[in-house]
Amino acid sequence: MSMIKTIDVSKTFHGKNGRGPLEVLKKVSLTVEQREVVCIIGPSGAGKSTYLRTLNRLETIDSGKIYIEDKLLFDYTGGVNSVHLSHQELHTSLLEVGMVFQNFNLFPHKTVIENLMLSPVHVRKLSPEEAREKANQLLDRVGLSDKVDVYPSQLSGGQQQRVAIARALSMEPKIMLFDEPTSALDPELVGEVLNVMKGLAQAGMTMLVVTHEMGFAREAADKVVFMFEGSVLETGSPDKIFSSPDNDRTRQFLQSVL
Repeated sequence: MSMIKTIDVSKTFHGKNGRGPLEVLKKVSLTVEQREVVCIIGPSGAGKSTYLRTLNRLETIDSGKIYIEDKLLFDYTGGVNSVHLSHQELHTSLLEVGMVFQNFNLFPHKTVIENLMLSPVHVRKLSPEEAREKANQLLDRVGLSDKVDVYPSQLSGGQQQRVAIARALSMEPKIMLFDEPTSALDPELVGEVLNVMKGLAQAGMTMLVVTHEMGFAREAADKVVFMFEGSVLETGSPDKIFSSPDNDRTRQFLQSVL
């Protein structure tokens, strides 16, 4: 079963202050199979983050189709969605998609465990006891069982991002989206976050990762996608993309970052 499938997804931002429209996604078609780890690489401004945000409706699209778990959620033409699901049906499908952002987006006035318990109690309707037990297990999984009662401001950036990953996992998603999860971190803290992500990959979590960490993409990905100026230019195994890319743009990009 494909967990994510998009067909010809397009998106234009309409400029303000006299700036013209900017076509940020140009007919992006991509499939992520169950238990697959797919890494999207490419220069800044390629549309990678925007693409990720269309998958859970943080951005609406102008045209194209988006499937989650083989279910068609969005079929847009001219900015109008022809799929009419109930709010509950759409909400249920989108709950299967967890997301981790560049900036950790933790609630600063809540402790680590409170951050993890909030959505499971209010959205999944778990009892506080169940939510606390699960939160403790997840904090143990990301190596932060000793930080249960501290506030985000008392943590390093790497620790905050690991809490953010645990918080996304607390909703028991079937798919995890990562939007450059290490880009806001000091270099020495990157490894601890990537190690948690590698553990998720090894445990069989379906993951779509926008990343500048080429070592992670090479090591953890089943498939690497190169995006440039809103389009997918090349898709292949890490070995193929990193050792013998077909596209000149891919080659130029990798020479500049490796």
